[in-house]
Amino acid sequence: MTKRNKIIYWITTVWLSLGMLSTGIVQLLKTKEEVALFTQLGYPVYFLTLLGIWKILGVIAVLIPKFTLLKEWAYAGFFFAMSGAVFSHISVADHSFSAYFGPMLLLVLTVLSWYFRPEERKIVSTNL
Repeated sequence: MTKRNKIIYWITTVWLSLGMLSTGIVQLLKTKEEVALFTQLGYPVYFLTLLGIWKILGVIAVLIPKFTLLKEWAYAGFFFAMSGAVFSHISVADHSFSAYFGPMLLLVLTVLSWYFRPEERKIVSTNL
């Protein structure tokens, strides 16, 4: 892995982790704004707890060494959660820039962090 790729990986991974951790905590706290947003999107309030816990566990999985399969699942979960957030805003005709900025940023950071991850954080295929 080149030094450039390692720098890109760690910058995107740290920002992704901070974003997922902070939104996960906000969801677990069930702030008024977050409850209102989820209600507007048509989701039940208990979904905040589920997403918050999954995001925090996903951050732990992405940051700890080894457990490559778990990391793949965490990245997939981040991708599904953020693409689902974008689609949810589209489906309720929420056209504000701020509604899309956060989920799109985290979606891009997820893809970049996954793409630039070091070899030791990738699943090695034994079927050649």
